[in-house]
Amino acid sequence: MKKLIIKILSVLTILSASAFSQNHNKDFNISIGSVYITSAALFLNPNSSDIFLRNQSFELKDIFSPALEIRYRLSDAVEIGLSTEYNRTSQKGNFLTVLAGSQIIQLESEDGFIFIPVELSVYHIMPFSTESFKFNMAGGLGYYHAIHTRKFGDTDISNLETKPVIGIQVSAGMEYLFTQNIGIRLQMKFRAPEIKVKSRYNNTTVNYKGNTITILQDTFDSKVSVNGAVFMLGVSYSF
Repeated sequence: MKKLIIKILSVLTILSASAFSQNHNKDFNISIGSVYITSAALFLNPNSSDIFLRNQSFELKDIFSPALEIRYRLSDAVEIGLSTEYNRTSQKGNFLTVLAGSQIIQLESEDGFIFIPVELSVYHIMPFSTESFKFNMAGGLGYYHAIHTRKFGDTDISNLETKPVIGIQVSAGMEYLFTQNIGIRLQMKFRAPEIKVKSRYNNTTVNYKGNTITILQDTFDSKVSVNGAVFMLGVSYSF
């Protein structure tokens, strides 16, 4: 049993040395790519006393955005990274209660959000990595900012207040190196920030498909929840 353990440790040591020799003289790495978020949600009544209304959400799916990250090698097995994204998405399907003449009706709006995360991660390079393939596991903190967007007829909304949050995030990924400097990187990340937002309509009298509509409430609260799985594919450059 002891001999088997010694053999396993020896193999891991050899693999680790092979993996860590590739970027020995390159401390910095920058990557540019695209992020895909599987889903997110807008909670339109987050402060309601009614639990059904409070938990009711408008789901948005298949969100693509640009991303940027820079990493610094602390040691052969540890790197730190600072990354950011710019996520902007909107979809139709939400219905608002409004006043049309003397009647209260529901009409469709286009809702979405702008979501900007700034994340600090610590990466552990796995010992079974090779000279061409690097595998990692990571975790860290994120600072998350968001605003609610809405188009309704000929008006939209402005942000009155947003409450950015700090949360944790974990990820795992791999990088394939074409040369000593250039590679392609795939990272999968999990996070679940929820940002509360207060918004105001720019106009409460709206032209909606030729009809004059009155919005019943000029300000409203909402919550942006970006809790879907995150996939990042990008090109990296070490220097």
